Amino acid sequence: MSDWHCFATSAELDTALAAHIARRLEADLHQRGCASLALSGGTTPIGMLRQLASQPLDWSRVWVTLVDERCVATDSPASNERMLRAELLQQEAAAARFLGLAGACNGDLGALGEQLRALPRPFSAVALGMGADGHTASWFPQATNLAALLDPAGPATVAATDPVTAPHQRITLTLPTVLDSREILLHITGAEKRDVLQDALAKDYPVAAILRQESTPATIWWTPK
Repeated sequence: MSDWHCFATSAELDTALAAHIARRLEADLHQRGCASLALSGGTTPIGMLRQLASQPLDWSRVWVTLVDERCVATDSPASNERMLRAELLQQEAAAARFLGLAGACNGDLGALGEQLRALPRPFSAVALGMGADGHTASWFPQATNLAALLDPAGPATVAATDPVTAPHQRITLTLPTVLDSREILLHITGAEKRDVLQDALAKDYPVAAILRQESTPATIWWTPK
């Protein structure tokens, strides 16, 4: 099991995780002159993203992208891009360079794959969430192409998928792309998700692909509320 960082409240977790990501970005800015970050949507990371937005970095040399996206308009309440623009790409972080995924919903995955491969790699960090069904990114248990998404030797950088059990077609980074990172940060809250994660290997939930791999350090950031 990966290392756990446990906090009493979401506010404490958000502050600590934002500072940790900022240090990752700062290290890459110092070492290679640029940095990159892949982030997840949903409501869990909003507080952390607001904290991260105020971090005093040279954001003009930081590339930001998404781990996954719903195939909806970018001004839709369901859009991860909309959330990220509202919560992160503000204040200091307004200068960051953003690459969205929604453009590939028209089927042009090849062009998006090339753009993703052109980002500074490995990513400085990839931040993931997790659903109560054990999915992370848009690797859903019922997706017909789940095996391809989780193939560590798969050739695709990014792929389309139908979650089956959730609304909207999705665009998602594949496992090998997520693993091409200096660190993976799994951000979860609540006792239910803690229990799901602790059962993930035994029940072979999609998130187990992160827990069982040994190529990229992975840490879990959790609070009970």
